[in-house]
Amino acid sequence: MLWIFWIILAFFLGSLPFGLIVAKVSKGLDPRRDGSGNTGATNVARLCGTGYGVLVLVLDILKGFLPLLMASHYSSNWFFITLCGLAAILGHIYSPFLNWKGGKAVAVTIGVFLAVAFWATVLSAAACLAVIAASGFVSMGSLTLALALPVFCLLTLHIGTVPLALIASAILLVRHRENVLRLARGEEKPWRKHSA
Repeated sequence: MLWIFWIILAFFLGSLPFGLIVAKVSKGLDPRRDGSGNTGATNVARLCGTGYGVLVLVLDILKGFLPLLMASHYSSNWFFITLCGLAAILGHIYSPFLNWKGGKAVAVTIGVFLAVAFWATVLSAAACLAVIAASGFVSMGSLTLALALPVFCLLTLHIGTVPLALIASAILLVRHRENVLRLARGEEKPWRKHSA
């Protein structure tokens, strides 16, 4: 029964729509209706300013990090931790506060893995940032993160996190399928306004 409580708590925390809250409070905007239509940090940064985007990024990371940190202190069972991680990620994607819709789950995924595979996450995030800096596309960096995470979990010997990393990677790739199509067509919007 306690497993169910922790899983529900992880889902609830993951579902908190910080992007919507920050955009509404700061600028009176609904990111679901403006910009890319996404409640994530990138769209909030474009609509409200970089500082607000960073705030959303930090809050979305925390809503993945905190439930997994608590869960991993409660139990070392990797099946249980995997379920909690998936609950936090799916809570972000299917938020009851957003009519069972949500974001692409990059930041919350980073938070989940920071709690259980710190160095694998740092290395994956570094690869993500390097690709964003080189290409100007946040989506390309996110795809890099998705592909790198299970590899670095394996290389840093966080074997228990590999199943969760593979599932999370698949979720991120599916959530970015429209970005992949836009990148292929040359229609994706770069983070830098004057990207070459």
